Amino acid sequence: MPDYYEILGVSRDADKEELKRAYRRLARKYHPDVNKEAGAEERFKEINRAYEILSEPETRARYDRFGEAGVASGAGAGYPDFGDMGFADIFESFFSGFAGGMGTRTPTRTRGPVRGDDLRLDLKLDFREAIFGGEKEIRIPHLETCTACNSTGAKPGTRPRTCPTCSGAGQVRRATRTPFGSFTQVSVCPTCNGEGQVIEDKCEVCGGAGRKQETKKLKITIPPGVDNGTRLRVSKEGDAGLRGGPPGDLYVYLFVEEDAEFHRDGINILSELKISYLQAILGCRLDVTTVDGPVELKIPPGTQPNTVLTLENHGVPKLGNPVSRGDHMITVLIDIPTRITPEERELLEKLAKIKGDRTGKGGLEDFLGGLFRG
Repeated sequence: MPDYYEILGVSRDADKEELKRAYRRLARKYHPDVNKEAGAEERFKEINRAYEILSEPETRARYDRFGEAGVASGAGAGYPDFGDMGFADIFESFFSGFAGGMGTRTPTRTRGPVRGDDLRLDLKLDFREAIFGGEKEIRIPHLETCTACNSTGAKPGTRPRTCPTCSGAGQVRRATRTPFGSFTQVSVCPTCNGEGQVIEDKCEVCGGAGRKQETKKLKITIPPGVDNGTRLRVSKEGDAGLRGGPPGDLYVYLFVEEDAEFHRDGINILSELKISYLQAILGCRLDVTTVDGPVELKIPPGTQPNTVLTLENHGVPKLGNPVSRGDHMITVLIDIPTRITPEERELLEKLAKIKGDRTGKGGLEDFLGGLFRG
């Protein structure tokens, strides 16, 4: 029995933000496009399932109360809770569908329009696409309404006819004698499956289903600032409904590829810049690469190794508020040479004498190191 809290590595009282952070971290680690280890794909599916259940308050509440049984086979599925039920209620739950002194429970019928299923699509973005957003063309296989029969399932020019078994009721009744008395069992008609109608001449295009499988091209808008695990809802682009019912929705889950030069920390972008020891000592201005293109960065004189310099407003736009952006934070790495020319050594030794530092074998390295220790 899976423990969805354990799968995400969070406590049972974790809030929505904690769940989201845990999901993004694990999704990035186990996504099949990133992790090629055996079992990574199954682990990724477990993580998605856990987040889908725990991120929605209604399904989380059912899971907390009933466990996996409360969320099995989609929303609303589960086992009955007999905790607050008396004997009569329990008896009725086992004899649902019978009449005869204990009341009548009518089985659910499938007649009438039914909303189509929601669909899910995983979409991979490169680093800059996630930052700046834009339009993406996708292909999604889904069920569309059959236009040949107008979703009736019957061959054009014909109509479904009334079911001969249930006479259009969609239900059949059967009397049963038991030690408790006479009961009438009401069940869904096995001939028409509750439709009340049967199709004799099926549509040749959809085979009587009223829907057919198609692959559709869509253009969707990616908002600036999306990240791993961001979910986009595309209204009415899921499967078509049954019997003229409304279509479901399409949910697009986004996964962002790593970049060789930049790393992302929330809405901030991190990178490294290597400079020479002379540039660090004297200071300079250099053009550095950002997601916006080259930007001039000032290196102050006496810059120490691993100093972090900030370019404001060159980070990631805030999701939902693209006018506000994070920063680009650059860690400075200083390249101290292992070999120098005789002319360079002569100049550096003169400088060492001025500073009063010891030189000789190993002395130059000590001198250079001392420059960056203050």
